[in-house]
Amino acid sequence: MRTNQPRTVYLSEYRVPAFLVDHVDLRFELFEEGARVHSTLAVRRNPEFPGRADALELDGDRLHLEAVRLDGESLTAAAYDDQGDKLVVPGVPDRFALDVVTWIEPQNNTRLEGLYKSSGMFCTQCEAEGFRSITFFPDRPDVMARFRTRIEADKSAYPILLSNGNDVDRGDLDNGRHYVTWEDPFPKPCYLFALVAGDLVEKNDRFTTCSGRDIDLRIYVEPRNASKCDHALDSLKRSMRWDEEVYGREYDLDIFMIVAVDDFNMGAMENKGLNIFNSSCVLASPDTATDLAFQRIEAIVAHEYFHNWSGNRVTCRDWFQLSLKEGFTVFRDAEFSADMGSATVKRIEDATLLRTSQFAEDAGPMAHPVRPASYMEISNFYTLTIYEKGAEVVRMIHTLLGPELFRKGSDLYFDRHDGQAVTTDDFVTAMEDASGRDLRQFRLWYEQAGTPVVTVRDEYEASTQTYRLTLAQSIPDTPGQSGKQPQHLPFTLGLLDALGESLPLRLSADESDAPTERVLELTESEHRFEFHGIAERPVPSLLRGFSAPVRVVYPWTRDQLMFLISGDSDGFNRWDAGQRLAVDIIQELIEKPEADIDSRLLTAYRNLLADTEPDQALVAKMLQLPSEAYLIELSAQPDVQAIHRARTRVLEYLATALRSELLNCYRRNTDNGPYQLSPQAIARRSLRNTALAWLLHINDHEACELALAQYREASNMTDGLGAMKALVNSEFAEEREQVLVDFYQRWQQDPQVVEQWFSVQAASVQAGSLERVRALMTHPAFDLRNPNKVRSVIGVYAGQNLSEFHRPDGAGYRFLAEQVCQLDDLNPQIAARLVMPLTRWRKFAASHGQAMKQALEQVREKTGLSRDVYEVVHKSLVGE
Repeated sequence: MRTNQPRTVYLSEYRVPAFLVDHVDLRFELFEEGARVHSTLAVRRNPEFPGRADALELDGDRLHLEAVRLDGESLTAAAYDDQGDKLVVPGVPDRFALDVVTWIEPQNNTRLEGLYKSSGMFCTQCEAEGFRSITFFPDRPDVMARFRTRIEADKSAYPILLSNGNDVDRGDLDNGRHYVTWEDPFPKPCYLFALVAGDLVEKNDRFTTCSGRDIDLRIYVEPRNASKCDHALDSLKRSMRWDEEVYGREYDLDIFMIVAVDDFNMGAMENKGLNIFNSSCVLASPDTATDLAFQRIEAIVAHEYFHNWSGNRVTCRDWFQLSLKEGFTVFRDAEFSADMGSATVKRIEDATLLRTSQFAEDAGPMAHPVRPASYMEISNFYTLTIYEKGAEVVRMIHTLLGPELFRKGSDLYFDRHDGQAVTTDDFVTAMEDASGRDLRQFRLWYEQAGTPVVTVRDEYEASTQTYRLTLAQSIPDTPGQSGKQPQHLPFTLGLLDALGESLPLRLSADESDAPTERVLELTESEHRFEFHGIAERPVPSLLRGFSAPVRVVYPWTRDQLMFLISGDSDGFNRWDAGQRLAVDIIQELIEKPEADIDSRLLTAYRNLLADTEPDQALVAKMLQLPSEAYLIELSAQPDVQAIHRARTRVLEYLATALRSELLNCYRRNTDNGPYQLSPQAIARRSLRNTALAWLLHINDHEACELALAQYREASNMTDGLGAMKALVNSEFAEEREQVLVDFYQRWQQDPQVVEQWFSVQAASVQAGSLERVRALMTHPAFDLRNPNKVRSVIGVYAGQNLSEFHRPDGAGYRFLAEQVCQLDDLNPQIAARLVMPLTRWRKFAASHGQAMKQALEQVREKTGLSRDVYEVVHKSLVGE
């Protein structure tokens, strides 16, 4: 076992910084062989620091130190201590200027944090602790300074030089070089610093704020991507207007810039005034991006823009508070997306991600609270718990307070803490102070890990027309936490009569004007509610709108689920009833493979395909069977192959029985007009491609001809890729290979489209065998150093092609371990995320679990294992 275990950082150890930095002057000299960074820090002692620190300690990582000066005087090596990861300068005065010169090699930086090169351009990624890879600095979010940055580079190779804030000076230098100076008037932590230098095309637009200020909007891309910026610019303007109207937040600089880079560990980064985006998250045109990509880009552009206030103007005190900015901002971008499209569909998508992936995280070895108590490597905590569950926590506050009081609380939060680095407690306190609500117990959502289980019991007393509902909550043990306290959660309820009408929910017999939907507040382990004047036994509509991130246990009958599918006025619960019915039937087939398939599921899907439902976007979602990943998560000890066989059998049964309805659906939703991104047009394409995929799943020859024709005639990537995906997942091998070859030849010059081509194959049971995946990794377009390529092949194979990844011989596990070990030397952040599928080894039967464990042990024994991967593997194996 590795002995040089990384140090664990604890929230309880937090101390205010001993020194503060008021101003930073940076000068970058960029060359092909490296970069020289000149840093001047205006430093002063922190009056809130207890005692008096003798020495200034600055963080560093892989820096070559060239010079140190204190108040203009050069220091000899004996006057400071360069420890590699620390620069210690003893005996400093109360106020001083410190000059540090470092040399770095961005062209060799495969970790993609700090300053690195992507496609010939210099760019940065400093969150969470990348700035220390650029220069020595107190690299923590509660040290906030004003930055002035001068960038010098060859003018012909790097005509565009960008940083945070406003462009205040520029000019030419000797030897064909030039410079640009940027000044950011707002104090910020160093994780929000950004720099870009390259030969880029600028696409621009204007936005007029609510106070009449004109903002210059710019997107910088490589010349080949100049035609793919319009959607991002439009999304940005919609985001800016929405944030003014819904939150009263106006943009504060004169310029807002976005840069697209091909090599990026994350989706995007909200650096103040200069957002850096993964190319896949900003570039789109109808012929190269699917509907889902367009929607994702709109959401990510909004997310990063919203961070200007929820993350930049008000930032987090320490990295334990990461959800302060990420959870709040994910909630904000989700509400924005709901307003831009179908609110019900957006809620379904968010709940699906939570129930499939975040609940799995809560039940695994890396389970942690929304506000973690400790970590070894902060990069491992950019998780679904921090982001998605954190957003649900904010959503519950919104539900408990209502929109008006929540807006009042957010206004108070922004006004009270503008320019500060604060905590989740500060956020909740602002909501309390604005609303008058006591949210002390609610804070447990930030402190306790795990997914609460709400068990529902009901009884009906006809003689008194009383319906009683008992709700009991419990939270399972997670690593390091047991015996958890009940949490304060909102549980939204409706009751339906035999005609599907919503019943008044009278909590007392004399209540005259009762609502038909109530938010029940649970604070104890068990609550009992009585509803009066209920003339017949109702069907409960539980947890409407997924009002809390919990599992609900209730003994629905299949007839009740059928009733809810067609009769519930809550769109989310209609979808959820369909999922529960399909899950129940598939699980029955897992236990009894020869059992007949319940025809009620067929009836439900036939009704959906009848085209009488006004919300076709909801129908498109309801036609999707529960995923294998979700079925695995619901199983105590999943047999992946049995799950795959049962789900496949249900799909074949439905597609065979509904062939004529599916063909009608396909033809009815064919649209030869110009591409539109409206919710209605997106729903039509989704229904059309779902019908085609189902028909090809049963190897229907007419559907094969339809797919080939759709592929050849497609005017947009949604239809082209939809046809190709359907063929790739069919047994029409000749047509499959024909389309794959043609698609690559057509799009080989576009990296983002090629990544989709990789993903379709890696996710396919028919085309994504391990041997095929290994072959994809030898393809000229694949690059192990590019995170998008890694995710599109290795990540998709291990995360989506589950029956192949969990093959009985364990070869999929060994393959993933090999790739993690190789990636760990190049990019530890990506390697740590990639290893995650192996961490759930205890969930599976011994035949699979032991093979997964052995693969983890293979990774653990790697020489020089990074802190990122070590933490994940160690926590997965500890207690063995």
